[in-house]
Amino acid sequence: MGREILTVAETVSNEKGVSREAIFEALEQALVAATKKKFYEGTNSEEARLRVEIDRKTGDYTTFRQWEVVADEDHEMPACQDAISDLDPTKCSIGDIRELEVESIEFGRIAAQIAKQVIVQKIREAERALVADAYASKVGELVYGEVKKQTKDGFIIDLGDNAEAYLARDEVIPKELLRPKQRVSAILYEVNREGRGAQLLLSRAKPAMLIALMQKEIPEISEEIIEIKAATRQPGVRAKIAVKTNDHRIDPVGACIGMRGTRIQSVQQELNNERIDVVVWSDDPAQYIASALEPADVSGIVIDEDARTADIIFATSDQLARAIGSQGQNVRLASDLTGYKLDMMLEEEYRARQQNETQKYLDMFVTRLDIDEGLAMALVEMGFTSFEEIAYVPAETFNEIELDVDTVELLQSRAKEIALAEALQQQENIQEPSPELLSMEGMTQEIAYALASRGVITIDDLADQATDDIADIDGLGAQKAGQLIMKARESWFN
Repeated sequence: MGREILTVAETVSNEKGVSREAIFEALEQALVAATKKKFYEGTNSEEARLRVEIDRKTGDYTTFRQWEVVADEDHEMPACQDAISDLDPTKCSIGDIRELEVESIEFGRIAAQIAKQVIVQKIREAERALVADAYASKVGELVYGEVKKQTKDGFIIDLGDNAEAYLARDEVIPKELLRPKQRVSAILYEVNREGRGAQLLLSRAKPAMLIALMQKEIPEISEEIIEIKAATRQPGVRAKIAVKTNDHRIDPVGACIGMRGTRIQSVQQELNNERIDVVVWSDDPAQYIASALEPADVSGIVIDEDARTADIIFATSDQLARAIGSQGQNVRLASDLTGYKLDMMLEEEYRARQQNETQKYLDMFVTRLDIDEGLAMALVEMGFTSFEEIAYVPAETFNEIELDVDTVELLQSRAKEIALAEALQQQENIQEPSPELLSMEGMTQEIAYALASRGVITIDDLADQATDDIADIDGLGAQKAGQLIMKARESWFN
């Protein structure tokens, strides 16, 4: 019996390339399963804990049954647990494992059958581990294989050396036909070490595929003379790739395209004739965006770096249409490539929008700061778009519009009051106080918004209040609260 086990371990280890130790462990698991099936089949067969130990030199084995020592209140599974009160506390403690040698099953037909199943599973796991180890360092690289078969959702690709990969239909270039026995290249984007599902996952549609092909076809990229900064694709239709030269003597676009386009054509053919735009990367966002929108000519760009948005201005509708591209391809890819949301418009549209925005800020400053239109226009022309900006810039900022110290102080005081009120409204998510309440004699915007945070929106709401209800508001107090309430109640008597 021992010799038979040694023979099995040696033979399987040599044939399958799995270590003898892994085979012995698989045999021990199989003997445990077979012993349970023969001697412990019944209501508590799953609860019984067994251990089989094979002598690695002789092949002989011994079987042990195990019980865990637990507290009395946790003694719920007698088949594999011992209550501490039933044992000698000087010889064991909670958490110990008590073992007892039991009868061993013969290594017969049932044990051999179970052993075969366990060993096959171990072999599969070992083979998956070997494949995973072999390809883990190749993630992000091109791999080559042959289409072995087509499944419902994709293709099995034979990579050779007993390695198979999975190319999902979603990762194939649209309208691309792959047939059995056809040679194909793809990017390896993931190695799945789990026991379920495909192990090596391939893609021909991800931007990484384009990057890998460019590295393969263009020596300057593999030599790091030219650096790829970003890439985006609409697979099978169009792609954009941003490059930067580390040697000012080399034109990165020309090097990527090659003489008469030979280099870029090789990449395009591999990608089912996908059109590829090579863009010069720049650390200046405006210049980078303009390059990404080529072949359109941009007249102007207004960028908001914090919001990652940009207004792109064009002189003619033809240039605007060229920038947008067929079904929005060009602008969508340019946006993905640069990381900016792009808003495209003609010059007249931009001017009209600017006029509307200017008028909006002009009206806002005139109404809420209570200043004349000339001063409001001066503030707009200086670039102010919020009360917070006006409130907290250094006072000397206003020197260019020749305001005296008292006027600057009053202007910033009003702006600060409004900014604080707006912040309070936003923080409390309250309603706007009514215009009548805001314009009431003795009312300030800060107090009005503080009242609104308590549901006092209109003059009638204020008239319904008692002095004690609102006296604790900052800047108010009992006396002024009483005066405002009486002022609000005048409409009742009138």
